[in-house]
Amino acid sequence: MTDYSNVNYQQSIDQSDRKVPINLRQTGDAGIRLLISNRVRKSAYWHLSCEEGCWRATVYNRMYHPRGYVRPEDGGAMVEYRALVNHVTLWNVAVERPIRVKGPDAEAFCNLVCTRDVTRVPVMRGRYVILCNEKGHVLNDPVMLRVADDEFWFTISDSDLMYWFQGINVFARYNVEIDEIDVSPLQIQGPKSEALMVDLVGEGIRDVPYYGLMAAKIAGVDCIISQTGFSGEKGYEVYPYDSTLNAETVWYKIKEEGEKHELMVIAPAHHRRIAAGILSYGQDLDHETNPFQCYLGHMVPKTKEAHYIGKEALERTREQVNAGNPPFHHQLVGLKLGGKPVEDYASDFWLVAESEEGEPIGWITSPWYSPELEVNIGMAYVAVDKAELGTELVAWLPEEYQPYPGHPVHAEVVEMPFRPSVNPSSRERARAEGRDSAY
Repeated sequence: MTDYSNVNYQQSIDQSDRKVPINLRQTGDAGIRLLISNRVRKSAYWHLSCEEGCWRATVYNRMYHPRGYVRPEDGGAMVEYRALVNHVTLWNVAVERPIRVKGPDAEAFCNLVCTRDVTRVPVMRGRYVILCNEKGHVLNDPVMLRVADDEFWFTISDSDLMYWFQGINVFARYNVEIDEIDVSPLQIQGPKSEALMVDLVGEGIRDVPYYGLMAAKIAGVDCIISQTGFSGEKGYEVYPYDSTLNAETVWYKIKEEGEKHELMVIAPAHHRRIAAGILSYGQDLDHETNPFQCYLGHMVPKTKEAHYIGKEALERTREQVNAGNPPFHHQLVGLKLGGKPVEDYASDFWLVAESEEGEPIGWITSPWYSPELEVNIGMAYVAVDKAELGTELVAWLPEEYQPYPGHPVHAEVVEMPFRPSVNPSSRERARAEGRDSAY
């Protein structure tokens, strides 16, 4: 058995394809308290989350981000999970901080920075997009909303996209304005979300398709509504204009109408998004990750003729991947894991090996327990030659999850998503149509 307490994780797993290796040291959770000060921004809903009993938070986009309402002694995150999959939930996701690109050249600018063909996105529709640097590495994977012919919003993941956009345009000189706007998103997610939205904005919401948009008022406040979300369940995002002024009005109205639908305020549901195969930026990918490395190769079009940032590198990577010679050492995969149920956030990257005696060949990025599958599931990076479906591995979980202390648990590479989503992702649709067998 390998003594992992003495392993130099940085040297034992080859990360020479990165400039800065991911820190894989298993540091544990020291119970450190996050300092809440005025140096990190608080969203327009922060006090409302605190009012709801938020007891822990992280920092995302330099803003405090609620990550728990139900305390462990009361059932913890799995109580929030049950509310999501059975009823309807309200999430404070103001950290998505929409970045607006507006002006006569907005479409051309967005087509330059997105891999997907933005010219094909109609007004009042959205798309999941990725934005890459010139090396073909992912800088952000936001939802893009086209709210007007000359206006696009990017609800960003955890990186400074606004600075990237503004820096590009110093030299590109497109006729656009690029700013963060006072629109703080909320998510309403769960099987009863449509019924709640009907009560809030009327029957017209039933006609809004997946990734469709609708202009509406909630308690007199102008909002954009999108049928999107971070859960794999049916859900919507609400974007109130002038959120700093209107936060309480919208929040309390949603809570009032949600009472009869058994609404619960919860943290963003990482337990459910893992099952849906939805990636979390900074956790499952970062600015040194290639789309072909993390299930996002289908976001790199073969038919987009217009130039976009990273195009040459990405097309070269596609050729290398198809030739069996990828320019990266590790591939993101889905894993089914043994062990006791993982019912809370992992504070570290857990290691993966070929056998109990073997050296680590990868790391788990996002683990959780799936009540529906009755097994732990997770996303992990493993050596490319160990990424084939059905490959059997072992995973070193923290001691509290080990059935036999001091020993790893069984792991198997499986297909993602782990369970169907209410609204299939673009990757799920591509697979169903036979377009996912090769890039």
